[in-house]
Parts: sequence; structure tokens; C-alpha cells
Amino acid sequence: MSQDTKGWIGVDLDGTLAHSGGLYDGEIGEPIPAMVDRVRVWRSEGKDVRLFTARANGIGIKEAVAIDLWCLDNIGYHLPLTCEKDKYMTELWDDRAIQVIKNTGERVDGEL
Repeated sequence: MSQDTKGWIGVDLDGTLAHSGGLYDGEIGEPIPAMVDRVRVWRSEGKDVRLFTARANGIGIKEAVAIDLWCLDNIGYHLPLTCEKDKYMTELWDDRAIQVIKNTGERVDGEL
């Protein structure tokens, strides 16, 4: 079975997988243990996990290598890097996302 047919999980880097100091300064923060553990479990279950980050937009080689090394050092795995959703993404873990009820535009939490 190809990765595309089983779907993939997107995980944001800054503020979700790594601590963020607020405004983007190019540095990658310290790992967030609960999220790192979650990614490791998913990977051990054979799930396709990808870094879903705005950093991937127009990224240079130097920063791509830094992100890859951070992943290897802190998670133990290389995670593919993307800033684009596709129909195969099954979940997105992000500190800024607001979940809506499908086809309604209404927030899951009931807020307006």
C-alpha cells in the first residue's frame, strides 16, 4: 500500500512540536515532549507523519538541513517537510488551528 492511500498526519513545528518564542526568528526551539512522544508512537505504528509548517514555503537548503537534523536529534526520525495540504491528510496538529464541523463553517467548540 502506498503512503498516499493510507493518509498522513500533519504536525506543525513551531509551537506544536518545538517551543516557539513568539515571532519567528529562524531558530528551532526545544522539543515539546508530549508531542514528540505522540509522533514516535505514530511512527512505530507505521503511520506517515509529516512536518506541516510555513517554514517549508520557499525554504533554503541550510534551513531544510537544520530542520532535518532537529528531527533526527529530537525524534529519531526524518519527517518529510511540507506546507501544502492534500486530500490524503487525515489530521493536522497545530497550535493555531480552529476546528470546524465539516460542511457547516461552525466551530466545533461552539464559539462564533
